[in-house]
Amino acid sequence: MSRDIYIYSSDTQASKQTLRKLRKKLDNLGFTLVEEPDKDTELIVIIGGDGTFLRAIHALDFPSTPLIGINTGHLGFFQEIMPDRLDDFIYNYTQGRYSLQPMQTVRAVIDHAGVSEEITGLNEIIIASADNFSHSVHFNISIGGSFIERFSGDGLLISTPAGSTAYNYSLGGSIVDPRLKLLQATPIAPMNTTAYRSFTSSILLPPDLTMSIVPDDLPLNRDITVAYDGISRHYDDIERVDVMLSDTTIQLMRFESYDFWTKVKSKFL
Repeated sequence: MSRDIYIYSSDTQASKQTLRKLRKKLDNLGFTLVEEPDKDTELIVIIGGDGTFLRAIHALDFPSTPLIGINTGHLGFFQEIMPDRLDDFIYNYTQGRYSLQPMQTVRAVIDHAGVSEEITGLNEIIIASADNFSHSVHFNISIGGSFIERFSGDGLLISTPAGSTAYNYSLGGSIVDPRLKLLQATPIAPMNTTAYRSFTSSILLPPDLTMSIVPDDLPLNRDITVAYDGISRHYDDIERVDVMLSDTTIQLMRFESYDFWTKVKSKFL
């Protein structure tokens, strides 16, 4: 029976070189490299950096097939393998010396101009002004149906544990172990005035609660950008955004040497 592997690669020179080496090694072992993944594909390999990894999972619509990343980028937080360890990767894979780590995603339901639209992100969903933070936004925020506050600031970022080490961390949010099932809401440049009392630190939400964001009833507040995993969409008449933990997951392949907190130390400390 054919053993099908799909490879998604960035266009950098380092990625192309790694792709050629990996293709040759897999061909020699009898694997079939397919042009498009399907239900029979047993592994998806992503060559590049974290940006390439995020583009791949969106292009492939959050596949259920296990994923492994080879880092030819910079930080490479999602990427498990370095290009000089291809032989180790292939040996461990063929020997079954790995585990699968489920990664939760975040979902937003956006009501605008009388229609409802859904988006999904692996790292985060950002809700901010439509013109690149040039003015503050004003939101009424509820959690689990209970009103929490009138928020004023540049925007809100709602991240998964996977995304806690990305933009969320730059904003002063907490690093969250991906084995935890939660969402983290982090304010972007919050303001505290007599009219608006914004929370100034991250808050953690359990998996069964939804954060609802309703813009103040002014035209400027309804002119909103919603960004997710580096993808931005502009909406000019947002009525409400509900953000929640999604049922969609991806499966990251992890080898015996992987440890999340060791990786955090090596990347950030």
